[in-house]
Parts: sequence; C-alpha cells; structure tokens
Amino acid sequence: MKLNESIGEYLLFFPKNIAARFDTSCHDVSIRLTNKPTNTAVSTDKVVLVPYDRRHVLTYHAWMEDPAIQEATASERLTLEAEYENQQSWRESHDKLTFIICHQKHQKQQKPTIAVAVAGEVDSPGRMVGDINIFLNPDDEEEEEKEGIEKVEEKEFACIGEIDIMIANARDRGRGVGRAAVLAFLKYMSQNREGILREYYADYNGAAPAAAGNEEGRRSGSGEGPKLKFKALVAKIKEGNVKSIALFKSLGFEQEGEVNYFGELKFVLHDPFGAGSANITCPDGYAELRYARVEEE
Repeated sequence: MKLNESIGEYLLFFPKNIAARFDTSCHDVSIRLTNKPTNTAVSTDKVVLVPYDRRHVLTYHAWMEDPAIQEATASERLTLEAEYENQQSWRESHDKLTFIICHQKHQKQQKPTIAVAVAGEVDSPGRMVGDINIFLNPDDEEEEEKEGIEKVEEKEFACIGEIDIMIANARDRGRGVGRAAVLAFLKYMSQNREGILREYYADYNGAAPAAAGNEEGRRSGSGEGPKLKFKALVAKIKEGNVKSIALFKSLGFEQEGEVNYFGELKFVLHDPFGAGSANITCPDGYAELRYARVEEE
C-alpha cells in the first residue's frame, strides 16, 4: 500500500478470515484461517487495527487527495471509483493483508469480556489514523537456486514479507502511534504465521490450503508439503526519515546496501519470528477480537 515519510515504509504479509477461539493473551491464541475475507481486529492499549473495508474508503480517499501524502507515499491520485476497486482487490488477494489503524478509545483498556470489535464504532472516521499492510513474495534467491533442478519434493518454501505503514494526519505523528501499530501487526503476524503462509503457498501453487492439522508437521519438516517460513521482513525507508529508521533499528532491523534510486534505505529483519524476534515485544493490552460487521457490505 502506501508509506508515510514521517513513519516509514515497511514490508510484511497477511492472513485471511478467522473463525476460532480468540484469546487476549500474547501467549495462547489459537486461530484457524478460512478462505473468507479478513474478519479479525487487533486491539492494544494504544491502537486498534481493523480490516480495510468498504466503509473506510471515503476517509482513505480523502487522505490520498493530499499532495503531500501522495509525494511521501510515491502514489498517484486515484478516482474514488478506483479506490473502491483497490479495496476490493486487496481484500480478496492472498498475498496482501491490510489493516486500518485507529485510535484506542481509552488509552488503558480493560481486558475485554466479549471478544468483539463492532464495525463503525472502533473504526469511526474520527478514530481512523492510517493504514498498515504486508505483501508476501517468494524468496527470489531460493527460487533462482531451484531453477534448472528437477524437484522430486520441495522441502522448504520461504517468503519475504514487505511492510508498509502510513500515518495520515500530522497531529498523530510523533506520538508513538506508528510504533504501537507496527508492534501490534508484528505480534499478529507471529501468532498467525502458519495459517498466513499456508494460504499464500496454496494460492501461489494454485491449490487449496492444506488442513490446519498439518501445521506441526510443517514446523518440524515432516508431514505433508514443504516447511513454510518467513525468511525475512523488509522495510524501505526514505534516507532522511530519521525517526522511522530509529524505530525499525530498535526492533532489530539492520540496513543492507546503500540508498536506492528512489532515495530509500533498505532495512531487513532476518528470521523475524525466530532468532530475529528478540526486540519485538507484545504490546500492552494485546487482544485478537472478532470484527463484527453490522451489515453485509
């Protein structure tokens, strides 16, 4: 999606709709993906992340009418009709996950007794702040190594996650909103990476997603299908965006290479949900909630 110069651009990925047991703990969240649209919100003490729905397009379009945001995000102006088409495309795509970032109603939320975030309440236009998303791509180096080699069995399939984040309003920048959103998003990715990768791999190979029961086998390399993993997460940040660079460095991302043609620096977190996760903490108040739409869109 887009990137805001004062917060930075990131690279990550996405999950689909979830129907299962939701838990407010960072240590015990059990979720099963389905092939339906994303149906989960992420709540923390500071921000709420909700799926990018049709109801958000008018506000999003208004953000993107700002020439400063267009320049910062390297985006072209789109018609409102085109924005609606993009929203639908992103929602249906298997290689993207997009959340709208919203202010938490109370800075310190009480542990919810009902795991539901009601659409139109948690994400009213006045509470919308920006967006964060991830794009999945196969690891190019790994794919190149496989070319010309007859594969009897694919043992491993690795992805690179590309994260983008935008904080639309200047008044919301420099207040920790971007950091809170990134941490919440990374925790969600960590909790749900098996299902995210399974669905992406199935779409990449033109097959239906494998059953959730095969996840343990994939973790260990046994069972049906290859072992699925995130090889790295990437953030591309404008050279002069000091605050964003500091944010990603604090999370363990390291610079690779020099400034590119677009004036961006590339920051990479290798093995993000394994050895590279030491600096990624669970946000206070983290909870995965069912995103309840009042009306079918």
